Amino acid sequence: MKFNQLSLRFKTFAESECAGSSELYEHLSKEIAMDEVLLELSSYARDGQPVPNLFLGAVHYLLLKGASHELTQYYPSLVEKPKAPHNSFPPFKDFCSTYREQIIPILKSKLVQTNEVRRCGYLYPSFAYAHNKVNKPLALIEIGTSAGFQLLWDKYEYSYNTDEAFGNKDSDVQINSEIIGKNTPTLPKESPPVANRLGLDLHINDLSNEEDSLWLNALIWPEHHERRNLFERAARCVRENKGELHLIEGDGVELLPRIVEQIPEACTICVFHTHVANQMPVEVKQKLLNSIKRIAEERDIFHLYNNIWDKELHLDSFINGVEHNEVLARTDGHGKWFEWKL
Repeated sequence: MKFNQLSLRFKTFAESECAGSSELYEHLSKEIAMDEVLLELSSYARDGQPVPNLFLGAVHYLLLKGASHELTQYYPSLVEKPKAPHNSFPPFKDFCSTYREQIIPILKSKLVQTNEVRRCGYLYPSFAYAHNKVNKPLALIEIGTSAGFQLLWDKYEYSYNTDEAFGNKDSDVQINSEIIGKNTPTLPKESPPVANRLGLDLHINDLSNEEDSLWLNALIWPEHHERRNLFERAARCVRENKGELHLIEGDGVELLPRIVEQIPEACTICVFHTHVANQMPVEVKQKLLNSIKRIAEERDIFHLYNNIWDKELHLDSFINGVEHNEVLARTDGHGKWFEWKL
């Protein structure tokens, strides 16, 4: 097959990410993996992008925008009683043929920026753990911030395995995340203090812009009603707290050294990113790690991340010139659960 690598990516996506989470995307991805016509169409995606997410998101985007086609009947995000996923591929392929000229520009221009607010479920104990090491306000710098949802993690309420609440009890955004395994992180009743919220991204999504909001919605998988509900609630929170967010468009790795210079010494820098490094070439990942180490020569800094070495959640701490590397958790891609390692 001409598109062997792309085929493998769709097959892996179906088996590793969609199984047990999206029956529709699991079925479609398996079928796309064996179809050269659709693999060729998906190959228009920008370099470095997770192609299955982008391709399926492009189709979902056009459907949400009102494209007329029978495929609509298979999407739980669009109809109350969707048809069975195992019959969805023929209409999906026909849709792609019909709307090919609309799909290609989306693949060439859009970025996968899944601003998954539920990931804050594992960020909450992670930031609390980092804060306990220094007991100073955290200056947050998020690489790949999209619309800035995760920069507001301390504005949300959390629950884990029980009805007990943590974080902001008055929040309209309630995040429930299951802790699996034998270890439980320290969960402070209230969030650690946050002094700065800086977000960097190649494209900042403005939630007051209908186009940006629609694209972020399209990246939410069709069956994931709870994710969509959280998205809407978090979007309101972003609008209400817009004055606290400083979102800067550009290459986050390139901008980082200059951004750090703006952070007051009274704060501890915390650079973080979730599911962004999988879009970075190896040399860019290494450049980021080197940049963090150079900054650490001058001041304390945390680096919280996944998808550089593996999918697990890592915390690299540089305190008083001493480096300490820890694996904090194994996490679900959408934040539904996590396994704390410490």
